[in-house]
Amino acid sequence: MEDDEDAVAADPEITPGIAADLALIRSGSARYVNDLDAAAEDGFVIITQMIPDMGYHFLSSNVEGFDIGQPPILVYGRDGDDWELGAVEWVFLEEPAEPPMEGATYGAFPAACHYDDGLFVAAAGEDGCAATHTESGAAFIFWHPDLVTFHVWAWMHNPDGLYHGTNPLMSARNEG
Repeated sequence: MEDDEDAVAADPEITPGIAADLALIRSGSARYVNDLDAAAEDGFVIITQMIPDMGYHFLSSNVEGFDIGQPPILVYGRDGDDWELGAVEWVFLEEPAEPPMEGATYGAFPAACHYDDGLFVAAAGEDGCAATHTESGAAFIFWHPDLVTFHVWAWMHNPDGLYHGTNPLMSARNEG
């Protein structure tokens, strides 16, 4: 395990601008912290089952464009029937010319077919998506091209950094 100095060094200096953005993110997502039902009522649907060191991803059908106070993706950890929001995420077709937050770093998610049970399969084009998932039988819901991802661990400490795409604490949360 990292010592506290290493964990702190992974995060950008929390400037007034970052603190203000975190406040907006938390304000816009607070109602979902321990309430996945509230997220579902507001149009969030599962798009990935548990991804190691990431969690379960839920996408809003009601968000358009970039709004720091309305994250389109909620990233949850799960312990039995208890769900806990750890991070929020935005995706882009290309890296933004202007960072969405000071010190932002990005990840990537390959082109994929998504199914209504949260399973997904890599596919270069939508024509590579089966109408149902070959293992679970879940219905196809959408395909996306290669994406640039932007995570903010607004609700869970991440020893790898505020914007890192993965969080080693998330896998431990999902083992319970």
